[in-house]
Amino acid sequence: MKVQAMKATLAGLALSLSIAGFSMPAHAAQSSGTYVTGANDTFWLISKKLNINVNELMAANSSINPLNVYEGLTLTLPNGKKSTTGSKTKSTPAAPQTPANSVTTASGAPSSYSKVINAVATAYSEVAAENGGWAGVDYFGNPLKIGTVAVDPKVIPLGTKLYITGYSSPGLPKGGMYATATDIGGAIKGNRVDIFKPTSTGPVADFGFQNVKIYVLK
Repeated sequence: MKVQAMKATLAGLALSLSIAGFSMPAHAAQSSGTYVTGANDTFWLISKKLNINVNELMAANSSINPLNVYEGLTLTLPNGKKSTTGSKTKSTPAAPQTPANSVTTASGAPSSYSKVINAVATAYSEVAAENGGWAGVDYFGNPLKIGTVAVDPKVIPLGTKLYITGYSSPGLPKGGMYATATDIGGAIKGNRVDIFKPTSTGPVADFGFQNVKIYVLK
């Protein structure tokens, strides 16, 4: 009887306090967790990832501009969510791009050029009869070598660095070659070039006339 009377008394006291505007102390709300943002995170993505209402997440972080969520930012999580960290996504490196006014050479390396000339090419060798009576040397007296070309200086100034494509001949670099305008020829006028081709690679007559593209390098 005494126990029941005590319980009744306590119940009555609690009711009286409630009526008077007092309440029994409740458990304190669990402290909210945090979330450290990863690359490409947004409030919406985080809410989906953690199953949180996006409006509640934004309300818990009202001081943060939703359009300025960046990697490493610490957000407050509502509803006592546990602290976590956004997964860092690896950025895919951009594929290398060939710059404008740049030709990709046979080796795969780009070379910048100032202009392109469509020309007709022939070939000559170190034989004096094919070289204006000068055996084995160019206009400057340098030994002929693969990459030596004769040009019309009015079209391509002597000393100009070139990259030539479009030809096909045994003994010459496949796909294209670097060349230097260091020679001239009586028949080389206008958009014509004469490409040196050693006799060891076969008769120059087999080269014939070929349409080539000449990149004037910077």
